[in-house]
Amino acid sequence: MASVETLYKELTAEWAKRPPNTKKCGLLLDQLKVALVKMVFLPTDGSEAQNSKKQLLLARCVLEIAVEHSVLSKDLQAFERYMSQLKCYYYDYAKIIGESDNKYKLLGLNLLYLLSGNRVSDFHTELELLSVDIIQHNQYIRPILALEQYIMEGRYNKIFQAKSSMPAEVYNYFMDLLVETVRDEIGACIEKSYEKISAKDAAKRLNLRVPDEIKVFGEKRQWKLEDNGNYSFTDRSIKPKEALPSEELAEQVLSYARDLEMIV
Repeated sequence: MASVETLYKELTAEWAKRPPNTKKCGLLLDQLKVALVKMVFLPTDGSEAQNSKKQLLLARCVLEIAVEHSVLSKDLQAFERYMSQLKCYYYDYAKIIGESDNKYKLLGLNLLYLLSGNRVSDFHTELELLSVDIIQHNQYIRPILALEQYIMEGRYNKIFQAKSSMPAEVYNYFMDLLVETVRDEIGACIEKSYEKISAKDAAKRLNLRVPDEIKVFGEKRQWKLEDNGNYSFTDRSIKPKEALPSEELAEQVLSYARDLEMIV
C-alpha cells in the first residue's frame, strides 16, 4: 500500500504541472494499474465493495486521471476502457466512497465523446442514468445536451459557436471531433442540394475561414473542382432509377388492410 501511495503522489505532482508530461504520466499510470490489479482495487464482483474506503478512493482518483490522460494522448480506446471502469465507482460504489468532485465533468466528457462519434443511441442510454435535475442544471451536462439538440434541429452554426465555450479544457479535443462530424454532415447535404457551388459559398456553409481549409475538405470528400473555382456535383446527383417493388408493396398494403379490418 505504501508503494502504491508513493506512485500516486508522484503521479498527482506530475499531473498538476501545466502542461503535464503526458509520457511520464503514462508510465506512472501503467505502474499504478498493475499495482491496483494485484491488490484487487479494481472491482470485479460485489465482494470487492468491502475493501477499505481509502483503497477505493485511490483507485477512483487514478482512473479519473487516466481518463483525462487518454484524451490528452488522443487514445480513444483507452478512454472508453477507463471510462467504463470509472463508472463502477460513480454508480455502484457511491454509497461507500461518496460522490467525486470530478464525476459530472467526466460524465459530461463521455457524453460529448459519444456525440462526436454520432453514437446517438449510446448517448441517450448514458443520459438515462442521470437525474432530471442534473440534466437540466449541471454545468457540465447541460451544455452537451444543448449540442445534441442543435444537431437534431440542424442548427449547425450553434455547434461552431459553442466550440469556444466548453465547460472544461479537456472537452476541446472531442469538441474538435464533433465539429468535424458536423462538417461531414453539412458536406453531405451540399452534395445532395447543389449541382454547383463556389468554393467561397461552400467554405461559408462549412464555417471554414482559411482558403486552404476548403481545399483540403473538398479533397477529402472527393469533390470535383472546376477551373472557374466552382465545385460540381452533377455526377453525384445522377442516380440510376430503381424499379419500385410494386408487387411486394401491394401485398403489404393488403396485409395491413386485413389486420386493420380484424381490429375494427
